[in-house]
Amino acid sequence: MTDTQTTQHIKRTDAESRSPEFRLAMGALSGLRQDLFQNAFAYRPLAPMATDGSVTRRLPGRIRQAAAWTPHAIVAGGALMVLLLGATTTSAYGPVALFIAAVPAVVVLMTLVRPVLAFWASLASTPFVTVLVGSWDGDWPWPPVSFAAHLAVLTVVAARTRPRTALWMWLLTGAYGLFAEVFLGPGSFSNTFPMMFVSAMVLLVVALAHVRRDAKREVAVQQSVTAVERDRRTLLEERTTIARELHDVVAHHMSVVAIQAEAAPYRVENPPPELEQAFATIRENAVAALTELRRVLGVVRAEDYEAPDAPQPTLADLEGLLRNVRDAGLEVDLAVTGAVRELPQGVELSAYRIIQEALSNALRHAPGAPAKVEVAYVLGGLGLRIVNGPPQGLVKPSQGAGHGITGMRERVTMLNGEMTAEPTEDGGYEVAAFLPVARDEAA
Repeated sequence: MTDTQTTQHIKRTDAESRSPEFRLAMGALSGLRQDLFQNAFAYRPLAPMATDGSVTRRLPGRIRQAAAWTPHAIVAGGALMVLLLGATTTSAYGPVALFIAAVPAVVVLMTLVRPVLAFWASLASTPFVTVLVGSWDGDWPWPPVSFAAHLAVLTVVAARTRPRTALWMWLLTGAYGLFAEVFLGPGSFSNTFPMMFVSAMVLLVVALAHVRRDAKREVAVQQSVTAVERDRRTLLEERTTIARELHDVVAHHMSVVAIQAEAAPYRVENPPPELEQAFATIRENAVAALTELRRVLGVVRAEDYEAPDAPQPTLADLEGLLRNVRDAGLEVDLAVTGAVRELPQGVELSAYRIIQEALSNALRHAPGAPAKVEVAYVLGGLGLRIVNGPPQGLVKPSQGAGHGITGMRERVTMLNGEMTAEPTEDGGYEVAAFLPVARDEAA
């Protein structure tokens, strides 16, 4: 074992042998050193206030920009009040009165740039102001100007740091008051207790505001994380649904290929061995691909998932879908343009699901509004447009999570298509998609 390792082992053993009380005390002293001694002279200017609150965001542009400096104005106003208080209570001291009033006011302003140093400056300047004022009748060891200035400093520094720092400042304030009473005081009435009581109330309010702000920030972070996880889970669920449906489509075609390859040799009289072998190879490959497809897609199947008894829907079943939504109360029209032709089953299934989801959204979010479905068979693929008007009647729209749009986008992306979903000028909603189809894929 090297010397360094031996030293670290001794330190670790010594630390572990200490009592819990000793470790607690050392942790407290470490916190004191970190909060009030380390970087006490650090330059930390107060940043402008955020203007996205419930009140400030409603203000006009220039006023909202000026509102960002509200904390600075409050601190400056506090410094001005301290200056006026000092000038009023020390007016009998002549030219010294300006100095007595200015020092605490400057200390209050210092909290805008060097908060920790401002606390130490307030604590250090108090006895000098007390000596200059020279009033012992109820103002020891906190003259009125120092009393007000120190409260202002404690409040601002506590608001700019954290509750632990506020506790240390309060304890050090009490320690100074006790020291001044025992060793420096003339034996008259002391105002340390009023200072400790009032400052405790102020710092408690600031600490509660800190806790509330941190809790709101934590809740906002958790809500953001939850929203991201929910969107991700929704995306995965939608992809799983698409994979299940495509499995049924592909499995059907692969089964047809296997059956046709097995039956093909019997359709030819005396087929040559090469042809029989070719069809046998085709069938073996189709069966192997079908087996592998089922093995892979089995991973995304839920345990309670049951394959549909009926074939997956296509655009030929669109009239039945429209009849169902009309029975549900949605007034919908269908317009088909172009040369109607049979498209790949995956394209037709995705097109059917997109129309189905768009009409479901219209039923939920725009009750009583008419809708229109446009299907355009064009040279390069299939165009879809589903648009509905604004909500009508007394039925309130239901609040959805927007997962249907996510599912539609996934289907369009899977086919390398394009899609837009956005509100219309009249308050309705429009979903438009284009699903490309290669010329050799169309039947």
